[in-house]
Amino acid sequence: MIYIGLVIIALSIYLLVKQYESRMVLLAAGIAMAAIAGDPLAAFDAFSKSMVNGALIQAICSVMGFAFVMKLTECDKHLVNLFGNGLRKIRPVLVPAAVMATFAINVALPSAAGAAAAVGAIFIPILISSGVHPATAGAAVLAGTFGSMLNPGLSHNPFVAKLAGVGPMDVIAVHAKADIIGGLIGAFSLAIVDKYLTKDKAYGQGKTADEMKKISVNLLYAIIPLLPVVLLMLGTVSSLPVLKKVGVPHAMLIGAIIALAVTRTKPQEITKAFFEGMGNAFANIMGIIIAAGVFVGGMTSIGLVKAFIDLLTHATGIVKYAATFGPFLLAVIAGSGDAAAFAFNEAVTPHAQKFGLEVINMGSIAALTGCFGRTMSPIAGATIVCATIAGVSPMELAKRNAPGMIIATIVSMFILL
Repeated sequence: MIYIGLVIIALSIYLLVKQYESRMVLLAAGIAMAAIAGDPLAAFDAFSKSMVNGALIQAICSVMGFAFVMKLTECDKHLVNLFGNGLRKIRPVLVPAAVMATFAINVALPSAAGAAAAVGAIFIPILISSGVHPATAGAAVLAGTFGSMLNPGLSHNPFVAKLAGVGPMDVIAVHAKADIIGGLIGAFSLAIVDKYLTKDKAYGQGKTADEMKKISVNLLYAIIPLLPVVLLMLGTVSSLPVLKKVGVPHAMLIGAIIALAVTRTKPQEITKAFFEGMGNAFANIMGIIIAAGVFVGGMTSIGLVKAFIDLLTHATGIVKYAATFGPFLLAVIAGSGDAAAFAFNEAVTPHAQKFGLEVINMGSIAALTGCFGRTMSPIAGATIVCATIAGVSPMELAKRNAPGMIIATIVSMFILL
């Protein structure tokens, strides 16, 4: 069963690289693995479960609804025109700056897919209009989506803190250096990869740039696309109870209402655009995430996930490497590092001192490298979000981020272990 599953995964990766329809490949592979395992309904259960992932649906659909409103009102063009010309003049540092800006915002917005959608809708068009290749623009936002490791509310930090008998901030203090260095490695590595792949060609400066030049920038219009992100960040740092209750859907609806008031666009057009964007998000973004859930469900049915976790938890002789590369590899394949990181931390990390390691350090490396692996996975939710906004294949983003994430994983192992 395990070997058959590995063959199916290898074939799936090959088809994804060849840019076959992602949803078709993932659904077919997941159903095939579940059927071979004798439990075909497991794939359909995974399909049903992924369809009602409340947190993702709320964040992604509301963000894309807001993005469609920005397109209708042309507020996005005013923002791009405001920053685009200036950004073109500092192109050598554009990509690293976008990565680290996303990293900082993701600290406040700890959902990778939610942050990717909120930030990507703003940053990706700006980068493309400034001459950055669309795939690199998407990869730049994606590469910053593990800043959440510095958020004490991220599930991994309280989990490791409980194992170690300390507070979440004590855990963050241990891995903060590795987080930030990993972000810098990802940022500058992507810039180098972009230079090698694009050979200094300028993108997005043709028709789009000409259209931008025709617009006389209205500062109020240009500010509106930034308002939801500002609201969400204020909710994190402010002591006002009202702001603390603002979530991604709230921020996007408030932004759309403000756009209606400022631009004086017809209410029915704003409403239609918002819901059209939500529908588009479910079809094109949530559709792939649902298919990815079926794929992981098939892997679970055929025993691949359990076999991989068992390998990690019993590899005591190479525990440093297992803690580092186990969650990393599973995250690349499955699109999420959470399952492997939590399983490893629950089974092995409590015994860290037997291997000459600290509980906090072992728990931190498993969680962090899971994030690195997810950041270069072509089926991760954040990857799909960024690729959709950029209009490219998720595989294009994954291959650009891969060198930086691999280097960051190795460096983090030396820092933490």
